[in-house]
Amino acid sequence: MKCENCTKSECSKKKKKNESGESEDADPLAVAFGDGEENEFHRLTEARIFLSDCMACGNCVTSEEGAQIFAQNQKAFFKVLSLNKKCDTSLHRLVVASVNPQSVPYFAVKFRLSVCEAARKLCGFLKSLGAQHVFDTTIAADFSILETQRDFLQRFRRQTQDEHAFPMFASACPGWMQYAERVLGDSVTPHICTAKSTQQIMGSLVKGYFASHKNLSPDKIFHLTIAPCYDRKMEALREDYYTALYKCRDVDCVLTSGEIMQIMEQRNLSIKEVEASPLENVFAGNTCEFVRHEGIGSDGYLAHIFRHAAKELFDMDVKEITYKTLKNKDFQEVCLEKDGETVLRFAAAYGFRNIQNMVLKLRKGKFHYHFVEVLACPGGCLNGRGQAQTLDGKPERATLHEMEEAYTLVPVQSPENNPHIQELYMNWLEGADSQKSREMLHTKLVPVSQAGARPDMKW
Repeated sequence: MKCENCTKSECSKKKKKNESGESEDADPLAVAFGDGEENEFHRLTEARIFLSDCMACGNCVTSEEGAQIFAQNQKAFFKVLSLNKKCDTSLHRLVVASVNPQSVPYFAVKFRLSVCEAARKLCGFLKSLGAQHVFDTTIAADFSILETQRDFLQRFRRQTQDEHAFPMFASACPGWMQYAERVLGDSVTPHICTAKSTQQIMGSLVKGYFASHKNLSPDKIFHLTIAPCYDRKMEALREDYYTALYKCRDVDCVLTSGEIMQIMEQRNLSIKEVEASPLENVFAGNTCEFVRHEGIGSDGYLAHIFRHAAKELFDMDVKEITYKTLKNKDFQEVCLEKDGETVLRFAAAYGFRNIQNMVLKLRKGKFHYHFVEVLACPGGCLNGRGQAQTLDGKPERATLHEMEEAYTLVPVQSPENNPHIQELYMNWLEGADSQKSREMLHTKLVPVSQAGARPDMKW
């Protein structure tokens, strides 16, 4: 692979002098405020993003995108916080942070707290830095699951007229989406659900619903998300998540759990010193308890859609879901039988080796599933490359096991039980089937032909 196509920090940080004599990787805080001006955010270690951190491989990333990903680091966040302390209020922005639920168990294990306690401590820490609001993203995950569920039912009912109806692939994982669009192309993309991920629906909620209730234009809000993997940085850069009118993105900056932990360590902070604060929701001032959806490795798309489809399509109540492990623990199958016939066949495929096998079988016409929950990271989102990793980039197995155990103790809430969902569908989105609902909750898949891409590459 050529060097200009990668995002290795060694390549990104080569120093070249520009016309002013400054190096191109000059400290943005120093450029903004003068080389002699020190402030409390000045001495931050830059984010180190390696090619191995991107689960979708270097074939997917241009040099320009690599630079944009590299720019999403702690300094970008602290630059906004520093500008908020300046007298020029025209430079001020409301800082909003959204916390991915799979990030919180990492902090819980590190600080020996329950997941719910860790969520409150993380919220308090982000507010101590200067974030005015710290949101729980459960409602965004609710929307994503419900829209995926709606898509599945529509595909099931038109399957005899649509050759691409099944298998249907989930769209929640940005590493998988990147790989599908840029490497696999249009042989796979028609099978992928168009529902936005939790992160990007949260972006729509923050820059759309929340901004309007605050009487702010979207560009006056800086939206930070805390995520377990680096691929979320790439996801935030998608073209359809940029609003040209306001020249801003739905998500302005993504920091991994590990990067937040790095900030805590640099400040020599004891977690006991952090004042706990409850997470908020987008209804301005209302606080909410930390909950999760069914499923440990993900937001529970497979489990929820399987139960709903069984009831909606076959009038069957599924009390307990039985997972059958096939080739390995990261490829599992769930089936529904009625009158001796298998009427629903779902699968969970985690990790790129399983994804590769899945795609090869699909192209041979031997992949007979209705729905597949696809995640790039083996073990799911808790095993994201932005948290619980050793110095040489391998998973901290003991930490990951503790994270999984801690996460199972978090209360489970079904999307239909969120009292705000229907209110938002009617009052903000103008109905579940409206054009606005499509724009706010769905994305467009754009397959890119790459002559050098190899769908049979080994992972």
